[in-house]
Amino acid sequence: MRALTYTDYDDPSVLRVTDQPEPHAGPGQVRIAVHAAAVNPIDWKIRRGLFDDTSPLAFPAIPGSDASGVVDEVGPGVAGVSVGDEVFGSGRSASAQYAVLDHYTVKPPELTWEQASGLPMATETARRALGLLGLRAGQTLLIEGAAGGTGSAAAQFAIADGLTVIGTASDRNQDYLRSLGVRPTTYGAGLKDRVARLAPDGVDGVFDTAGSGSLPELIEIAGDPGRVVTIADFSAPQYGARVTSAMSDDPAYDALPQAAELAREGRFTVAIDSEYPLDAGAKAHERSEGGHVRGKIVLKVW
Repeated sequence: MRALTYTDYDDPSVLRVTDQPEPHAGPGQVRIAVHAAAVNPIDWKIRRGLFDDTSPLAFPAIPGSDASGVVDEVGPGVAGVSVGDEVFGSGRSASAQYAVLDHYTVKPPELTWEQASGLPMATETARRALGLLGLRAGQTLLIEGAAGGTGSAAAQFAIADGLTVIGTASDRNQDYLRSLGVRPTTYGAGLKDRVARLAPDGVDGVFDTAGSGSLPELIEIAGDPGRVVTIADFSAPQYGARVTSAMSDDPAYDALPQAAELAREGRFTVAIDSEYPLDAGAKAHERSEGGHVRGKIVLKVW
């Protein structure tokens, strides 16, 4: 099969499309013919070798964990999914013509292949962070970086849960946040005052997806570091805030069917930042590594 691969840690220039052996589904897994695969920030961080001390790769490595496609092989113990079903989910080595998924759900017709491929990591991370914050209907959540894949997923879950959501984004993404039902504001100096105007009674929790150096101000806005969760600022523990990551030991994979059901109801969507063919995988990684992405970056495989 054709797959995007690399044989050493480095910048996107190491990425090449090569022929690789097809994977096969093991117990509880399904294999899919991949229609689309998402490029997540964790992919370029792994490719850069940032996790080599704890999770070294075996080369050649195929990046990516999130994909959508048609099931063509079912492993022992799989129930509820059959060969020929359209699904999306997460596994490993997704940037290829075939990928094995460990966690998956049926793709609703309301989502395109590209949108569905962008859901797994973003929704799992968002649901996990919201779970850590433990907010209830009627409370107010501030999301720093609400226009990205994880931020927008968190916003839509939170609104479905009955929360009021305030979100930061660049000027060009303010209308996008409004379309999701988010009260938008901009990044940068003066955020505390802007949030106070939008939420005179304060906010009950903060989710930081941006890692833009604003953590001290976000804690001040929240009034308590225990009410702040970040996926992007690893200095958080020194302030008393919490960090949760894509490599969490407590994943929230129930987010996949939840997002699918909300999409069927018209209450969940996925913005696509950009699409690339598999042969342009290096450009997709460059785009992800450059930051300021609105929505998801996707590789179109079949």
